[in-house]
Amino acid sequence: MQPQRKSQTERAQPQSHNKPDEVVVFMARRAGHCAGCGVETGQGGLIRLVDEKAYCLACAGLGDLELLPSGDAAITRRAKKYSKRWAVVVRWSTARKRFERQGLLVEPQAIGQAEDESQNDAEQRRKQRVRGAAARQRDDEEYLRRFAAAIRQQYPSCPPQEEFAIARHACTRNSGRVGRKQAARELESAAIRSAVIAHIRHVHTDYDERIVKLDDRDTARGEISDRVAGILEQWSAPPGERATESS
Repeated sequence: MQPQRKSQTERAQPQSHNKPDEVVVFMARRAGHCAGCGVETGQGGLIRLVDEKAYCLACAGLGDLELLPSGDAAITRRAKKYSKRWAVVVRWSTARKRFERQGLLVEPQAIGQAEDESQNDAEQRRKQRVRGAAARQRDDEEYLRRFAAAIRQQYPSCPPQEEFAIARHACTRNSGRVGRKQAARELESAAIRSAVIAHIRHVHTDYDERIVKLDDRDTARGEISDRVAGILEQWSAPPGERATESS
């Protein structure tokens, strides 16, 4: 017997975007009707699911709340603090295949209070952001220097200054590359090796051209593996004792 497909209501249950005690309201993916009063809930309308039935905000006891769209973290945080009742608003993202937060439903006076407070200390928060950005830049520069030094120590015959190019690429903030992993931040040998191998593939082989031609990353990597291994061996040798570079 084929398993039954889940209904839209069953699929639209709160997931990891919310905490267990949060009230979740959904932006409807298609038009429907409230299970309580029968009013039409159009596409994009706000509904709350109770026992797999969709209710309009009024029937769900949330009709007095106002939507505060996402976008300003300070106002959102403060409005949530000042509102005795609130709910998370989410919408299904077809592209990302997940529910994403769109804002909060909060009491109207909480929005006004949050906006006034945020306006009063806007300049202070701007200065804090500037200081924070400067601190992050200093931290990134220091980490890049340490990462480059670790590359040079592990691969002493790496071409001059190339360790900095490897470090800059691998350690770019928010890139998700190996240099942002905890192992790399602890300068573990395997993480350093992974960053160097990635650099060799893209800079010292025709890996990128093979990817386009073959449309298969694993096959492309297999075809250049000997070349990469040869360069690694060459870079690993002590200065003055460099192995002959593989052709």
